[in-house]
Amino acid sequence: MPRIAALKPADMNPEQRRFHDDIVAGPRGSMRGPFQAWIHSPEFADRAQRVGEYCRFNSVLEPRLSELAILITARTWTAQFEWYAHEPMALKGGLAPGIIADIRDRKDPVFVREDEAAVYTFCMELYRDNKVCEETYQVAKKQLGEQGVVDLVGVLGYYVMVSMTLNVFEMPLPEGVSPPLAS
Repeated sequence: MPRIAALKPADMNPEQRRFHDDIVAGPRGSMRGPFQAWIHSPEFADRAQRVGEYCRFNSVLEPRLSELAILITARTWTAQFEWYAHEPMALKGGLAPGIIADIRDRKDPVFVREDEAAVYTFCMELYRDNKVCEETYQVAKKQLGEQGVVDLVGVLGYYVMVSMTLNVFEMPLPEGVSPPLAS
């Protein structure tokens, strides 16, 4: 049971209803995950979802790389809904099942692709040290380009915010779905 009420469209004010209708009509198609919490602050919700829309659908990062970063974030925060929602997207985007399983199980994956290794190292170092060293930055820049590094940081920041929202408001998984991540 979430800590924050799930609003029904009939109970929404005009700003909340506009946000709801935009999300449902857009590429996301539903009010799952953080949107049920964010709708209680519709201006914030609208601005946040626009950043998320860029990160998910318009970033220069290939889906397998952005989804890798998202899964690392979900695992770092033990954000159950985020993992549940993005594991299938990571598979569809071309991330190897073994890499996904290793991240889920908090093991360092063995990467065949240099860009995936660069993203993993960058993310893990940033989350561990709150910064990245020059060597890690340069490897990421070589693999992703400057815009790619900026977009990667944006993806990480957005999905940390999503993780915080999901965890603080205890947003549930769909009925019948077991938590995919161990604590």
